[in-house]
Amino acid sequence: MRKYPFYLFVIIGLLVLLIFFVVYPLRGKREEDIYRGKAEAMVAEQIQARGVKDEKVLQAMGKVPRHRFVPENLIPHAYEDNPLPIGFGQTISQPYIVALMTELLNPEGSDRVLEVGTGSAYQAAVLSEIVDEVYTIEIFEELGTSAKERLEDLGYDNVKVKIADGYYGWPEYAPFDAIIVTCAASHIPPPLIQQLSEGGKMCIPVGSVFWAQNLMLVEKKNGKIVSRNILPVRFVPMLGEH
Repeated sequence: MRKYPFYLFVIIGLLVLLIFFVVYPLRGKREEDIYRGKAEAMVAEQIQARGVKDEKVLQAMGKVPRHRFVPENLIPHAYEDNPLPIGFGQTISQPYIVALMTELLNPEGSDRVLEVGTGSAYQAAVLSEIVDEVYTIEIFEELGTSAKERLEDLGYDNVKVKIADGYYGWPEYAPFDAIIVTCAASHIPPPLIQQLSEGGKMCIPVGSVFWAQNLMLVEKKNGKIVSRNILPVRFVPMLGEH
């Protein structure tokens, strides 16, 4: 049996340590730099260029790692200008739409925000960068569970996730300063209107999945509801009892 000199094992060991402590961290840093550059380009070219001006929203969109909220096989497309499938017939919304809906709510730091339609939790993460409390509801247990784990892994500890029918909102934590609905409803759910605080805003796509949908901004003023159409959109339908 051939014997190898001791120093050869030492060299091999040092090479292994070099790869583990130097090469891998550098590779991770390069990937972070690449994704950071993609996020900055996304904000400048897809969001700012289309008129979103709220600095809080722009910073949040640039900070949240969108590639961590899409399936692994779609990571190379995470920062592109389109929605992406996340399973169960659901999608992560187009970056511009996420930014626009967030800006329409005009969120402030002390706000409590409700989201209906957690999906992969990207919208919730964007909101959590801006406001103190985010409550998000997902009807698919698998999506809701993975979203909760993802948020915890990324350190978003001001977001609560619930597996339920979002049509009924989350009365235990109402009223909400803002409500965002990321699935198209045939009408504005009355429970959500009831859970909206005085002066609060709701952003919701309304319409049929087969016909026209409009993104609507709903405001509660002096106990009355005032709404206006923002633009035509295309969202997956709201599921549940209604």
